[in-house]
Amino acid sequence: MTRPITAGVDGSEESLAALAWAAREAVRREAPLRVVHAWRFPSKDTDGTGDRDAQERYVRESVADSVRTVTERHPELTVSTEVREADDAVAALLAATADAETLVLGSRGHGAVVGFLLGSVGQQVIAESPRPVVLVRAGDEAATEAAGREVVVGQQGEPEDSADVIGFAFEAAAARGATVRAVRAWALPTVFTYSPGSMRLADEAGGLEQYERKALGEALAPWRERYPDVPVIEHVEMGSAGQVLLSVAGGAQLMVVGRRARRTAVGARIGSVAHGVLHHADCPVAVVPHA
Repeated sequence: MTRPITAGVDGSEESLAALAWAAREAVRREAPLRVVHAWRFPSKDTDGTGDRDAQERYVRESVADSVRTVTERHPELTVSTEVREADDAVAALLAATADAETLVLGSRGHGAVVGFLLGSVGQQVIAESPRPVVLVRAGDEAATEAAGREVVVGQQGEPEDSADVIGFAFEAAAARGATVRAVRAWALPTVFTYSPGSMRLADEAGGLEQYERKALGEALAPWRERYPDVPVIEHVEMGSAGQVLLSVAGGAQLMVVGRRARRTAVGARIGSVAHGVLHHADCPVAVVPHA
């Protein structure tokens, strides 16, 4: 059974842009679209069951209106909706990812994720989701997916470390007829960034930059073989990974980054690279969990 592309909506401009993006993605992948809305009844303001029913009707009608816009634009698309009352937005959204191909949410960028993802909630969903999460800003349009716009993917570490991330990028590029720009950033060596073994390998490769180019090439090799029709640009540049990725974001229709969640006293947190790209890239950003 094909997993659905799942969009979380809350009526905000950002979430409607996310819904439109998810619908186009579902059409490209010949997948069903599932629309999820989580709402919370403000019990402290009213105690009437009629008020609860009225609010639920309003929520369902609002979701139906949003879905109607999508189905009119994509009549061939299979769409289902889930309107669920939930006190815990994180739990509701994570439950929606259980059988999803991808979860798509709206993002304000340059700040918090909006709607029922205010504050740290959005980061918790991204950090804990077992499936890729795509963040889309208000104003995103189909025109940005036109030919010439790249799918940019960040690659770090050993080939096996980024296999899921690169695989997602190649699959997305193949569905769009786009070029993959694979970015590997590197820094001058310190005791924290290079082990004695990697320095020896760098010397054997002809220097640090050649070592990094070789590492990127090895990570891409199996995906080039699997997707021979997808053009690839190998981009190796000295600098911080977040800054290098953002420097090429202007030509991207989609940015793909990996994440390893780390646990803290206040919950799960995503890495600094994913965090920076999510807040500052204008294009949609896919955050793919490492295996």
